[in-house]
Amino acid sequence: MMAMRVLVIEDEQKMADLIKRGLEEEGMQIETAFDGETGAQAALTGNHDLIILDLGLPGRDGLQVAHDLREGGLKTPILILTAQDSTEMKVAGLDTGADDYLTKPFAFAELLARIRALLRRTHTEDTTKIQIGDLVLNLINRRASRAGKEVQLTNKEFSLLEYFMRHPDEILSRETLSEKVWEETFDTLTNVIDVYINYLRNKVDRNYEPKLIHTVRGIGYMLKTPSVESQMVAEAKA
Repeated sequence: MMAMRVLVIEDEQKMADLIKRGLEEEGMQIETAFDGETGAQAALTGNHDLIILDLGLPGRDGLQVAHDLREGGLKTPILILTAQDSTEMKVAGLDTGADDYLTKPFAFAELLARIRALLRRTHTEDTTKIQIGDLVLNLINRRASRAGKEVQLTNKEFSLLEYFMRHPDEILSRETLSEKVWEETFDTLTNVIDVYINYLRNKVDRNYEPKLIHTVRGIGYMLKTPSVESQMVAEAKA
């Protein structure tokens, strides 16, 4: 099972480090951001299971970040951490799209309990879509989109892309793709997998940045989760 990926957007370095260290000890993969703008970019371009969001951020504050993420279509659960414990502030945080609210100071055990509850809820309910960066697969109607634009895929192309998106940042050999997507033993005399990879690249990557599907010479292919930096460069060129 892949480790849970958590994005911590917190401007207090000491607090961010404490949360990061504690969650890593629980086997989670942690990414940190220290201001609202960087945090929002990381949330939109990453592939996280949960976002922990402070409200008092420099630049774009936490309420604005939560609002913008939801407006952008991001479904990742958001847990707000803040020293502001007024009822009005809690209501404002939840109304902007956050899923839970925890005030500082807090017991780490309670933070873990709330994280587990949010992840359980998400894994139970959110099984209809897969998203990596701005690439989205709708598993119900078997449609794909990138940067909000629909991408027309055949059934086999969709199945191939779905397998890539369920195994991001993993090197997938032609043998593996043949067995898992085509459900047959790999034939070294055929180039059908390479042909379908080219089909996907033309539809998913050709007119977009950053490129997602990469060749690993002599081994196979990989769908790479876009970094914050690459996504920002792509947006600057747009």
